[in-house]
Amino acid sequence: MHAGQAPQTADERREALKALCVQTQACRRCPELAGTRQTVVFGSGNADAELMFIGEAPGAKEDEQGVPFVGAAGKLLERLLGEIGLARADVFIANTLKCRPPNNRDPLPVEIENCRSYLYRQVELVQPKVICTLGNFATKLLREDQTGITRLHGQPELMALGRRTVRLYPIFHPAAALYTPRMLQTLREDFLRLPDLLAEPAPEQAQCLGPPEPERDDPAPPAAAGEAGEAESGMAQAGSQIDQLDLF
Repeated sequence: MHAGQAPQTADERREALKALCVQTQACRRCPELAGTRQTVVFGSGNADAELMFIGEAPGAKEDEQGVPFVGAAGKLLERLLGEIGLARADVFIANTLKCRPPNNRDPLPVEIENCRSYLYRQVELVQPKVICTLGNFATKLLREDQTGITRLHGQPELMALGRRTVRLYPIFHPAAALYTPRMLQTLREDFLRLPDLLAEPAPEQAQCLGPPEPERDDPAPPAAAGEAGEAESGMAQAGSQIDQLDLF
């Protein structure tokens, strides 16, 4: 917040997060992704979570269902959370990209940049104490450094993400541990440190950040009838996603 601005209540932040979810459903900043996606995978979970997970991008199942981490990696994530006394509904899960890249290719730099403001706004609204980056891609992106996850995993550090300072805690992606017992044990050990990290005081926040930067307008060429219907469908889908998840 900036000087003279009252902090938002939890309810206000939750409503702002819902509005951001609706906004992303109509996003067409990346024409290829907008043209090939089935859904925009905004993220899901507790809008007031102390712990947030950030992965790379939606896969096929996520694109189909509109929810991040719904496959085998998601089940492992839920199992590891259970081992430290948490449930999926206690945390917030998102990706650096909200749309699935075709054929699961790597996100392009322009796509990452187009989606960055959505992710930073999510962090600002949820206000987590700790953010776990899942795997190499998310870790390198948010740290803005090419150091790999093998060297960094399990080592928390204070990091400013947009307007919010958090403890960034890189860990291996659950998918990498599904078939490698040694890596699964490493991932479990890193998870076991999370309760102590969450018990620490929240990172101190800057007090004079100024108001949030306004969202830039998405490209909006004149819509044909079919495109207008698609936009209306996307808005309805956003409302349905919020209602069905029942976690906001």
